[in-house]
Amino acid sequence: MDLRDEVNFNEIICMEESFRDKDAESIVKRYEGMMSDQAHYFFEFEEFALVIEYYKQRKRFGAALKACEFACEQHPFTSDLLLYKAQILSLSGEPEKALEITDYLDTIHPMDSDLLLLKETIYTQLGDYAQALTLLEEALPLSSNPDEIHCRIAFAYQNLGKYRDAIRHYKEAITLNHRQEDAVYELNYCLELIGELEKNLDFYEGFTDDDPFSSQAWFNLGLAYARIRRYEDALQALDYASLVKEDFSLAYYETGHIYMNMQNYREAQKAYTSALVHGDASPDLLCCLGAAYEKMDDYDSALINYREASKQDPSWDEAWFGLGTCKYALERWMEALHFYKKAAQISPENEDYWLAIADTEYKIGNVINSLEAYEKSSQLFPENPKLWLNWSYVYYELGDEDKAIALIQEGIEECPEESLLYYRAAAYQLNAGYYQEALNRLEQGLILNYEAHTCLYEFFPELETQKVLYKIIEKFRQD
Repeated sequence: MDLRDEVNFNEIICMEESFRDKDAESIVKRYEGMMSDQAHYFFEFEEFALVIEYYKQRKRFGAALKACEFACEQHPFTSDLLLYKAQILSLSGEPEKALEITDYLDTIHPMDSDLLLLKETIYTQLGDYAQALTLLEEALPLSSNPDEIHCRIAFAYQNLGKYRDAIRHYKEAITLNHRQEDAVYELNYCLELIGELEKNLDFYEGFTDDDPFSSQAWFNLGLAYARIRRYEDALQALDYASLVKEDFSLAYYETGHIYMNMQNYREAQKAYTSALVHGDASPDLLCCLGAAYEKMDDYDSALINYREASKQDPSWDEAWFGLGTCKYALERWMEALHFYKKAAQISPENEDYWLAIADTEYKIGNVINSLEAYEKSSQLFPENPKLWLNWSYVYYELGDEDKAIALIQEGIEECPEESLLYYRAAAYQLNAGYYQEALNRLEQGLILNYEAHTCLYEFFPELETQKVLYKIIEKFRQD
């Protein structure tokens, strides 16, 4: 008997595509009523599957696991429930317990493709990519979707640092299925990593030559061009993709990204709007559209899109951060701080959020809170030059020039190639009377980026001081 004889597990996993939410919710409501009443009603296996899937989609893994256990009591001979339980355990961060179940199932139904793939997922989660590869190689001849298996094999090789093996399998996945968009993104990344993306453009061009009316082939070629910053070629390829398939939302979405990189925010906004018209209004897309409006200083439109993204998914930290950046630009500091803190609460390891909190706290006048937030940001990502510029400036404005100098020196150690830090150190040191040290830092800044020296004049508005600085800088240029 095959593990799928009773109910096909893949069909269950995708069950959200074939049932209405209200049907699932009515079954869940009946199930939860039973649990609260401590009663025992009988549920068909398919009904339990809906309940488990309902909780899984909402990341309520504890509730999903409890439903699995209750289902196993009513259907003790249904192997799919154990497979479900293993999947939930894996998703909830208990891969070792999940592996115990899959190892047991493997003794009953060896060489089952779904079981092999779940075990591979668990081993990948545990960081054992070699064992994951072994399982994928076993699953490949058994799978009805070999392109997906090639993708997973490639990803395992990528994690092992074997990029050429990864490239080979990503190419195989794309050859089997042009719509393997994840494979396209990862293939471009691997090729770029080994410096061979441009040399492999013929791989993508071959598909457009073979089928010039394939929207996906043009889309894949556009992504490759974009990766090597051949933006005009990328735009042309994506334009062909959307001409062949007018409702190709993802092509408009990627077009928007390219225009953002080109700093053509009006065209980016148009492209993102087209993606919205032809596709789903995802939080990610709404945030991209919001960012385009924000770059054009159209904060009202930006706020509308960021708010909609936050409503769709309250855990989407980028939406809250976007709301904060707009409020900050409008000098509504308290509102900005509220939204920044929401973003940091969701994603506390994001150094940009803490830096934004620090800047805003200082604007409000909460100096102690500001300094604490700068400290937090520095712990997460000290390689950000803006952190050291802003953090040191707080002490400079407070009159503690030695502390400001110490912080900017620390910033130089973390970001030795950032010229602005050297110029800022020179400014602090000149103000503190450390003239020789200031000249040394000024010279280092001029070597790194001569054109950036004008930032010094912001600290010395007096014409006489500017003249002296100009003479020193001009002498350096002549030498």
